[in-house]
Amino acid sequence: MFTGIVEELGTVAAVEDQGDAIRLSIRATTVLEDAGLGDSIAVNGCCLTVATLDGDTWTADVMQETLDKTSLYGVRPGDTVNLERAVTADKRLGGHIVQGHVDGVGTVVSRTPSEHWEVVEIAMPTALARYLVDKGSITVDGVSLTVVEADDDRFTVSLIPETLARTTLGTRQPGDRVNLEVDVIAKYVERLLPFTSKESA
Repeated sequence: MFTGIVEELGTVAAVEDQGDAIRLSIRATTVLEDAGLGDSIAVNGCCLTVATLDGDTWTADVMQETLDKTSLYGVRPGDTVNLERAVTADKRLGGHIVQGHVDGVGTVVSRTPSEHWEVVEIAMPTALARYLVDKGSITVDGVSLTVVEADDDRFTVSLIPETLARTTLGTRQPGDRVNLEVDVIAKYVERLLPFTSKESA
């Protein structure tokens, strides 16, 4: 489990094509301080498993299913990525509950800067709209954010200078693809409602 609070920006060092998968090598520092083989690290919001460790570089195997359903498809050496270690029980939950399981891929539509923040509009698959509410939580490329306005096929978020400086969302441009994970609590509520209706009938 993660919190959506990005710990550092990593750099893709290599992408090895394995046919129906890739082996992704990423340079990092902070997330490797206590990392071990088999640990989970979120990469742009995708939960990946540490397969090898070598100095400041770690690798993860990314299967075809993940490539098909996330923005990790097409990642190239030199790209920057948001990184977060799995949360431990003794840490503050600074963002919200994030699983690292991408629900869909969105597209940056526009950016509107102001003096102290920037409003970013993101198009999303319409199937995700039912999980978003104004002032609710959304994870974009692994970053825990608050929805400003939710619509049927898009939403907006306001990014503070800290988020712009410390995550890839500071450089994402219109047309760029981003990973989206909706609030898992909303999905559980939706799943429970039919059973609750049957019990009360």
